Amino acid sequence: MPFPVGHVYLVRLSGGGYAAVDTGVPGSAPAILDALARIGGRPDALRQIVLTHYHVDHMGSAADLVAATGARVLAGAAEAPYIRGTACEPPPELSPIEQALHEQALAALAAAGTPPLQSVRVDTELHDGDTLDDWPEPARVLHVPGHTPGSTALHLPTAGVLFTGDNICVGPDGRVLLGPFNVGRDQAIASFRRLAALPGVDTLCVPHGAPLRTGAASALQAATPETDWL
Repeated sequence: MPFPVGHVYLVRLSGGGYAAVDTGVPGSAPAILDALARIGGRPDALRQIVLTHYHVDHMGSAADLVAATGARVLAGAAEAPYIRGTACEPPPELSPIEQALHEQALAALAAAGTPPLQSVRVDTELHDGDTLDDWPEPARVLHVPGHTPGSTALHLPTAGVLFTGDNICVGPDGRVLLGPFNVGRDQAIASFRRLAALPGVDTLCVPHGAPLRTGAASALQAATPETDWL
């Protein structure tokens, strides 16, 4: 589901119902529930919400969706305190290019009248190497810190699908880039390289930019995250 800021992905679970990967900015819940209805799901069919990290454009509508559906929230263990609202978010390390982009993004959210962010419970804390076994195939959980302390990616190796979180984005020209606004740039680059080395990745489900539906492996190999945003 494309939104003005970021994407939300719906995944049909093997045992029935759906999972959402991220939830958009605050106020996005009605659109997500409408999309769920269009593919035949009642609100209570949303069983899981997997939050890749705590930023407002990813966990923004989680509280509203939990209230409407009763879905369980899953997130990285190191990310859980920020999502629950029990810890203060660390500031990102911004290059001059990122600083201008960050200010532009915040201004756009304010101009759109984005509601305040609400914290939400985390029902299941995820760790590197865990699997989500009720997905169409076991989805491997990858701890990919750097963008935030507990950023999480999901890899479906048989299908060749990778949900990247904000560690990876796709530019307007289709080039795969390091995601901006990282709390630790070197750590984020290392996480990017870990994801790029995964075998058999063909589809990149990125939160920002157009998803790559095929050819992801070659795009990842051509990427130069060390030089992005400088």
